[in-house]
Amino acid sequence: MLGLPDGVTACLFDMDGVITQTAKVHDAAWKEMFDEFLRDWSASHNQPFVPFDPVRDYDEYVDGKPRLEGTSSFLKSRGIELPTGSQDDPPGTQTLWGLGNKKNELVQHVIERDGVQPYEGSVRYVEAVRAAGLRTAIVSSSANTVAVLKAAGVESLFEARVDHQVAEERKLHGKPAPDTFLEAARMLGAEPAHAVVFEDALAGVEAGRAGNFGFVVGVDRVGQAEQLREHGADVVVKDLSELL
Repeated sequence: MLGLPDGVTACLFDMDGVITQTAKVHDAAWKEMFDEFLRDWSASHNQPFVPFDPVRDYDEYVDGKPRLEGTSSFLKSRGIELPTGSQDDPPGTQTLWGLGNKKNELVQHVIERDGVQPYEGSVRYVEAVRAAGLRTAIVSSSANTVAVLKAAGVESLFEARVDHQVAEERKLHGKPAPDTFLEAARMLGAEPAHAVVFEDALAGVEAGRAGNFGFVVGVDRVGQAEQLREHGADVVVKDLSELL
């Protein structure tokens, strides 16, 4: 009925792009922030401006990763290294924290202005999972997880939450490391072999495979089914309702 192997006791869901329609908001925010930085950087270093690619660069370097790691990963791909700076750096400061804070400011503005829509097929699926007696957790690298879940009206669907704040507090490595998913499984009292990871990001699918979870579901919202399989998805669907 749920499209999962026998013996599964817990389901671990990524948020942006799996449960809520916020992945495109993050993508647009990354592009706006990086393009502004790259224009200034190119001008001051007498180099041609090459904009952030919202498909290739987003998928390869930032999607699913904690903000600081995503910022650093993309900049290194362009041969740019910035100081880490401080969490309190003003948005736009030319440090990893400053750029990351600018991106977060842009995301919060869009969420406050436009609200958040959940994927209806995902909501129906999580409700079916809970009705079947399986335990549920949300696992996200976002610092806005609580606000997004509340805005989307789906906060009550998840028993446990591992987000940016929890990862910082417990010193967990972000995706593609499996730490956050492993912590969510632990919070639900489930062995990894009996837990399922649901992810739309390549780094998240990779984390699910690295953690030796019993099953990894790739959710293909942007036409990257083959890449999701290559990174470790056992099955790929366009919407979770396909599993019902």
